[in-house]
Amino acid sequence: MDPIIIKDFLYKVADDQLILGHRNSEWTGVGPVLEEDIAFSSMAQDKVGQSQALYELLHKLGEGEPDTVAFMRNAEQFHNCQFVELPTKDYAFSLIRHFLFDYAELIRFKMLMESSYEPLAQVAAKIQGEIKYHVMHARTFIRQLGSATEESVSRLQEAMNESVPYALGIFEKSKYEEDIISSGLFKGEEALKAEWMNAITEVVSQSSLTLPDLKAAEPKMGGRYGQHTEHLQPLLDEMSEVFRQDPMAEW
Repeated sequence: MDPIIIKDFLYKVADDQLILGHRNSEWTGVGPVLEEDIAFSSMAQDKVGQSQALYELLHKLGEGEPDTVAFMRNAEQFHNCQFVELPTKDYAFSLIRHFLFDYAELIRFKMLMESSYEPLAQVAAKIQGEIKYHVMHARTFIRQLGSATEESVSRLQEAMNESVPYALGIFEKSKYEEDIISSGLFKGEEALKAEWMNAITEVVSQSSLTLPDLKAAEPKMGGRYGQHTEHLQPLLDEMSEVFRQDPMAEW
């Protein structure tokens, strides 16, 4: 399998995990209740750890050290979808993003357990074991808060309407999409999106929320090709501030 194709795929998955991990970490110390403060912090730690495991695979394919790859690139060198880089905003938005994104990730890593690239299949098996608990957390709160008070339903619905176009950007195809599928590296973004749509539709139907028309919504694309919102570079500047001061420092 051509390493260029593998690296292109790994970068977008790893960058998703790293950026959303940092966004979720912004809830540390300011969560709406103590348990949610801890939950989002724990999930953030998982995602950053998952990104490191994927950057390690990239390093074995000739890319830089994981810390260097994570902290020394600028925005146009990142391949994450735009959804994960959006500001944390309020808890309703963070919960909806967590729900929509982590369902896609659970399905993606389950698929990757059957990847023809064995090192990735091994990493995927570990990661999907962690993400299934993230999904369980999201599903529980969508059911509960999505059917609770008029205010909770209204705020989640507003966040859902705003999020869906960005969530569809998760499935932006790589320029190597056909090769990715034919080589058995991954089943492809269309297959992932189809399973994701079924999964989130089932959960939303168990609440008072209404899922926007997923086929009519216009996806927010470009992130996989280095085209990002104005929010990514400030986040990168903040998360890499210490490393950039002395990349050779030993702790």
